[in-house]
Amino acid sequence: MNVYLDYLGCRLNEAELQQWSADFSRHGIDVTHEVSQADLIVLNTCAVTGEAARKSRQTIRKLHKKSPAAKLVVTGCYASLEAEKVADIFGVDGVINNGDKDNLVNLIVDELSLPTTTVQATEPGETAFILQNRDRAFIKVQDGCRYRCSYCIVTIARGNEKSRPIKELVAEINQLYKNGVYEIVLTGVHVGGYGSDIDSNLYQLVATILHETEIPRIRFASVEPWDLPENFFDLFENSRLMPHMHLPLQSGSDSILKKMSRRCRTEEFARLVKKAKSKVAGFNVTTDVIVGFPGESEQEWQKSIDFIKSIPFGHIHIFSFSPRQGTRAANFAEIVDNVTKKNRSKELHELSSQLKQQQLQVMVNQNCQVLIESDYELLADGHFSYWGHTENYHKINLISDDITLGGSIVEVLVTGVHQSNHCLETSMVRMLKPSLKSASLPVLQICS
Repeated sequence: MNVYLDYLGCRLNEAELQQWSADFSRHGIDVTHEVSQADLIVLNTCAVTGEAARKSRQTIRKLHKKSPAAKLVVTGCYASLEAEKVADIFGVDGVINNGDKDNLVNLIVDELSLPTTTVQATEPGETAFILQNRDRAFIKVQDGCRYRCSYCIVTIARGNEKSRPIKELVAEINQLYKNGVYEIVLTGVHVGGYGSDIDSNLYQLVATILHETEIPRIRFASVEPWDLPENFFDLFENSRLMPHMHLPLQSGSDSILKKMSRRCRTEEFARLVKKAKSKVAGFNVTTDVIVGFPGESEQEWQKSIDFIKSIPFGHIHIFSFSPRQGTRAANFAEIVDNVTKKNRSKELHELSSQLKQQQLQVMVNQNCQVLIESDYELLADGHFSYWGHTENYHKINLISDDITLGGSIVEVLVTGVHQSNHCLETSMVRMLKPSLKSASLPVLQICS
């Protein structure tokens, strides 16, 4: 049996694929990066916007067309919100709700009566890695959210908070490091709320990971700027915790934040960023902003722009408001017209670019430690062009004549800023940790 795993959307969806690949391997089912070779296809869908839902439907049909004989199982947020519609799509053999994701592989094996063996598809303890991000692993620490922002369909699709036990997470991370992974990213729907259901918290989780694992680099995916433990930033005294966090702002106007049902106002957000930067040298904050939320006046938009200018963001993800049926915001009046949303989005993209360039200029002439990504470009002169990220998550480019740098941690000197690519130009200083991953390790390629 061969299974092909694919996803759309967030890092949490990607992290779940990583878990399933290991579970399928334990059933003797091989993961494959060729959909045409698959006997089984599992698609993890997204529904964060209307466009994401459309792409989910499109991908379902595309996968069935590429491998019509394969069993096709659909899960994820779109499948949970529109289960009947998904089940009616030609070629779909099964739909699994988000609430059953932890048992997804067993459900598929039982319901579809798949032939399995007791022989593992990988050697004991090995993990089937996702080719797109095989140099780092995304770790799902929790699922769900107990809050309901007025625009968010994900919390409805994902349900209440459910945290994974610390012991289980530590074991997973230790195995990944044994297999040559140098960087992990802790992800979830509401990472800051980790432990709310198991009498723990994010501080305890990270402190235990730092104490009971040797993984060299630890990052966070998106973390809402509330519910963080009071002493949380003290953890960053340990240099294995990378000095970067993605803290979604969504708006720089308090009146709009109230309509969004956000639990953090601008004053609190600014105070949190100031605390992080005072505690952690070079700390980089990236964020999300929604443009054109219902009722967003020109005055509120200017307040938002002025506040964003006051925060040294390293990068801003910009989204035009998209109403999602099932959320309160979908029924809000005073819809902002598309022309206004387009103009505001353009203004914010220009500001984001300026802020990013400012942050990149600060990095020039600094020495940084970088995890070099395995994918490279062979240049006309025979050199190799590599990519990676600094500790505080600025993208770098490194030109080298060494073909073995992928997957290693190196020290580089930042020599300049590449204006068109919005990245740092660097030169090699020294090797810190050579890649340890086995060339024979099974690889799963994601084509999304």
